[in-house]
Amino acid sequence: MRDLQGIDSLLLNELKSCCAKEYNFLPREAGLNLIESTSPEIHSGVSAKCRDGKVEELRSLTSFFGYRTQTFVQAVNLLDRFLTIMKVQPKHVPCIGVCCLHIAAKMVEEESNVSPTHELIRISQSRFTVSDLNRMEKIISEKLSVDPDMVTALTFLHLYHSAIGSLFGEREEIPSIGRLEAQLKACLCRLVFSKAKPSVLALSLIAQEFEVLQSATLLKIIQQFQKHLKIGDSELLHWKELVTKCMMEYRSSECNKPDNKKLVWIVSRRTAQSLQTYHFSVPGLPTIPEMSWDESESEDSCEDLSSVDSSPCGSLGSDGEGAFFPSLFHH
Repeated sequence: MRDLQGIDSLLLNELKSCCAKEYNFLPREAGLNLIESTSPEIHSGVSAKCRDGKVEELRSLTSFFGYRTQTFVQAVNLLDRFLTIMKVQPKHVPCIGVCCLHIAAKMVEEESNVSPTHELIRISQSRFTVSDLNRMEKIISEKLSVDPDMVTALTFLHLYHSAIGSLFGEREEIPSIGRLEAQLKACLCRLVFSKAKPSVLALSLIAQEFEVLQSATLLKIIQQFQKHLKIGDSELLHWKELVTKCMMEYRSSECNKPDNKKLVWIVSRRTAQSLQTYHFSVPGLPTIPEMSWDESESEDSCEDLSSVDSSPCGSLGSDGEGAFFPSLFHH
């Protein structure tokens, strides 16, 4: 039986070191239980549905801006930790969520890749202002330990994957780190996985993948990691079953149904007025008679159509005039 002796000792030491630090970045369990027990109909507290919906939006924003998985994972960690120590009203969650993503992006991404705050607010279609975001960022930074080296499930996922890769190389079929990261992001959209220790959640993701591969050798490595990090069988089994259930639901047809919500275009006041004027002023196009094609008329028609510079599919708020959002954000 292959053990962990073939793994670099520095990697094993880092695993143990991260295990000792992971408790510093866990959301409060009492706060998570309170969120779970809060009904979505109650507007005085944040429910699991409200939290999960916001995390889904953060995942979409992460993809839109091309941010790394680490940015998303750290943003969710900040969001959960803040929601479990502060009494928050649902109407403030959008500002908190976007702020957590912005804080994480500044810690993880290259400075040139970090979206400006006004652009982040505009794309997220939020109703708060840049000054609201700046104030919220200060509050979150004061309440939490905002550490760029925070230990998350992604930290362990990369350590496990590197260790397994160093042991087997190409001799065993190992899931790609991209696939595992995608599964982790799907799990983090469910509040229940915020209760798992990062080391256990990451190992559960890898274990359920190894079970699908039906590789006895790889499953034995999971047992070695359990022994090395003192993770009990029952604890790993519990979270592995939840991960498997989450992945089954994630791949189901229910998750692939198109969203029935209408798309909302954010445009400036001047653009909206010009579009409305254009809508009522466009004359009907003449009918092109069949069997009589005039090349010169065709060229004129193309020129007329190309001269129209207003389009509902243009860039959002490209003329830079008018207020994108209400000027007041009610606290």
